[in-house]
Amino acid sequence: MKLCVVGTGYVGLVAGACFADTGHSVTCVDIDEAKIRGLLDGILPIYEPGLAEIVVHNVADGRLHFTTDAAAAIRAAQVVFIAVGTPPGEDGSADLSHVLAVADTIGQTLDAPKIVVVKSTVPVGTCDRVRAAIRARTDVPFQVVSNPEFLKEGAAVQDFLKPDRIVLGIESDEVREPMQDLYEPFVRTGKPIHFMDLRSSEMTKYASNAMLATKISFINEIARLCELVGADVNLVRKGMGADPRIGPHFIFPGVGYGGSCVPKDIKALVGTGRQNGAQMLLLEAVEAVNHVQKRRCFEKVIEHFGEDLSGLTIAVWGLAFKPRTDDKREAPSEVTIRALVAAGARVRATDPVAMHTAAAAMADVRGVELIEDEYACLEGADALVICTEWNDYRNPDFDRIRAALKTPVIVDGRNLYKPDKMQRMGFVYYSIGRRTTTAS
Repeated sequence: MKLCVVGTGYVGLVAGACFADTGHSVTCVDIDEAKIRGLLDGILPIYEPGLAEIVVHNVADGRLHFTTDAAAAIRAAQVVFIAVGTPPGEDGSADLSHVLAVADTIGQTLDAPKIVVVKSTVPVGTCDRVRAAIRARTDVPFQVVSNPEFLKEGAAVQDFLKPDRIVLGIESDEVREPMQDLYEPFVRTGKPIHFMDLRSSEMTKYASNAMLATKISFINEIARLCELVGADVNLVRKGMGADPRIGPHFIFPGVGYGGSCVPKDIKALVGTGRQNGAQMLLLEAVEAVNHVQKRRCFEKVIEHFGEDLSGLTIAVWGLAFKPRTDDKREAPSEVTIRALVAAGARVRATDPVAMHTAAAAMADVRGVELIEDEYACLEGADALVICTEWNDYRNPDFDRIRAALKTPVIVDGRNLYKPDKMQRMGFVYYSIGRRTTTAS
């Protein structure tokens, strides 16, 4: 099958590469000429484990193509995927200008019946708007499909190749078979393909991310209470997770959720509720808890050193919003670093892959030094703050850490270490939802 994917971000690039890897001829389109030139040379605009290998392999084999010529790619395709960004607007609602611009281009270009698949994360009713935008430009028959993505950054390739489920919103049975054929190679183990109406499909994506965010904010709120009453949130989490109605997934306490999807999707869903006269009370609380939680590491530094951090240097391990990605969008680390600097501290920070994105995101912040090596980052610092749970940080050389720090203080925003062990090794150790230990 000949496919066109408009947009080469996380969703579009992963989808295009993985479809090509199953034998389809795929052309990925982007208006950014520099990005397209880089992709043709095997240089990816994002860090995603396993993606570069698939891209390079399929370009070499002639199944994966990149271009800025949207019209030519659309005309050559049987199925056109819209996978452009939907950033939040000033009021938090999803900005659909890019999606509708692609729809307009499709309408102007359409010269034969095609399937138009909306893979961007969009509010309920967007597929109707896409259909109307295309129909305003052409009388050529076409079908619109809603196909939300459920990819986790850092595991996007595996999530696409081995999905938990495929969700397809369709207008008629006419597109059921071709869409099922397209996804059949990825569900051979029996994972379900859920066919439904367009609006239910669009809502499924938002509802899924909203539930994940709710679980994160819930356990973070419980963690705060655990600290106050002397309970251990890690034990509480295990006891809760043993109940099959709750399960162990996504109830790990930390410093809040971030990234390109969940924060904006929650805002968009709250905005959709507002537009339709339904206040989303629970999701507003989820957002509020997350906003507070992102300051927890900073609050613990203040608890130890006092509100004036002038003259202190704080080391920060982990800048990406989660491991296995270089994405810094909505990262708790940025909230932490900006608060530390505002309180007078100097910051030395590091991350295994997100140094370049961090440099761009915090170019306006004075007093931040980015250092490649995590142990060099510690030299002369008064404390270490951990914001991202990279595997690199799970079993460090604690003797080197203690020797490098001026004072043996660790603020662990991801609960990587055991409090009793940290106390035996001579650290003052702050974590989330567990007791603070003092150096023994």
